Amino acid sequence: MSTIPTGSTQSLTGGAQAAGTAASQTGKTGTPASATSIEMKVKSESNVQILKASLEVSINSGNQSQQLVFRAAIDKINEELEPSLGPDAIQHASNQDNSPEATAARIVAMSTGLYGAYSAQHPGEDPKEVAKKFVDIIRSGVDKGFKEGRDILKSLNVLQGDVASNIDKTYDLVQKGLDSFLSKMTGTDASGGGTGTGADKNA
Repeated sequence: MSTIPTGSTQSLTGGAQAAGTAASQTGKTGTPASATSIEMKVKSESNVQILKASLEVSINSGNQSQQLVFRAAIDKINEELEPSLGPDAIQHASNQDNSPEATAARIVAMSTGLYGAYSAQHPGEDPKEVAKKFVDIIRSGVDKGFKEGRDILKSLNVLQGDVASNIDKTYDLVQKGLDSFLSKMTGTDASGGGTGTGADKNA
């Protein structure tokens, strides 16, 4: 059974001690302290530590890391597409297979599914160039989303082992899926397509 990390418990205790010290110092100076303010501070610090501990337990207990990266990628793709298609162009999926293959397939399908709406906003332009620009936008969102997801997992010290390898595999599969989509749209060989930036992958 997963347990809350010792560091989190110590942080909670530290928050309570800080509140006690503040109250003690107030008595010495004679300045009335706000009990409500002290209580809110303690609650705030406690909630942050509990949330972090709960997230770490959740990630360690299963494949939630894949769901986290999926959501981060979709959020960033939404941000990249917002100028053209408005906010929340892609709806979040839930309760689905979180394997690298399934996660990558959803990211590719949900993002490239918006190509028709995007291309409709560029009438008269070279279809191949429109497709390339669209895929560049998607790649940018993917890179930002995966970097954000990796940073979160790294801060929780869980970006290692199967978690790290599965995220790398998901990223590679997404890039291959985008290569295939671009190949289909432009009639070129997908084997020579781009695969994102190495810096973003290994960030």
